[in-house]
Amino acid sequence: MAQRPVLCNDHDANSGVRVGMDRRAVLGLFAKLAAIFGLARGASAQGVLSTFGEEELQRLRAAYPYPILTVPGRVAVAEWEKLKRAGQGWPVIIGDDEALGRMLEAFTIDDPSIYPSSDEVAGEWPASRSVEEILTAADTIDVTSELQRRFEEEFGPDGLEPEPGEWPEPGEVGGSGLTVHTDILTQRVFAKVHLTVLPTDDPTAVPAYLRWGGWNECPPPEVHVAVHRKWREQYGAQIVGISSDTINMRVARRPASREEALALAREQYLYCSDLIDQGTETLEVLAASLMADDWWYFWWD
Repeated sequence: MAQRPVLCNDHDANSGVRVGMDRRAVLGLFAKLAAIFGLARGASAQGVLSTFGEEELQRLRAAYPYPILTVPGRVAVAEWEKLKRAGQGWPVIIGDDEALGRMLEAFTIDDPSIYPSSDEVAGEWPASRSVEEILTAADTIDVTSELQRRFEEEFGPDGLEPEPGEWPEPGEVGGSGLTVHTDILTQRVFAKVHLTVLPTDDPTAVPAYLRWGGWNECPPPEVHVAVHRKWREQYGAQIVGISSDTINMRVARRPASREEALALAREQYLYCSDLIDQGTETLEVLAASLMADDWWYFWWD
């Protein structure tokens, strides 16, 4: 009988010792540095060695209501573009089998046919809400005040601002590009990559359809939706890739000035503090990367 997983508390199968969080933190840090500085194109932290067998993946896929396509990793972006042009829904690149398994695991977390309820885990994971409920909740959110509130809730009202730094020289900061289709250790594109197509033409609704977020410091789905609506209006930002812990967005417009880029970088820091705390280390480096590339990268452990 399948057991309901504790998503961020992986255990070593042989020793029973909790190792997942440390591993994901280390790999996530590598991915951030690689993505922001252009040193390598990393995938999400889980895309290293799949822990999902074919039978388990099929069971999870059967409980997932949206189409899933599998393509060679090297054509993932081209396939995404093709699906987007087809206008039959919003496509999202997920990643390899491990990324797909973890995403489906989270999506089906309260499905009793997948993870039967037990007294031990009851109440540990919030009940799933409908897409409509999440989108309605997003309508009520003021992004600026909500991000500040969440930051102060996590770090206190006197939480430290990012360290000041110098603006990088031209060419010192690279872009992330798409990362979810790539192995962060080998820096190679996965042989096969999964995509899903959601029944919407609105990319800001992706977190609502996938029930994505709401663990540790990762905002709940409605906050993602509200933030992405704001960035869509300002920068034409669209989700292209999303794994179990990573979001890849692509923008149509970059910040036009350093001042604008710094303001956006601070907003992104409130949204995803590890961008700086475990990545660029300064607001200026993050801001410079936003002016240098059309791709945005976010990761939560």
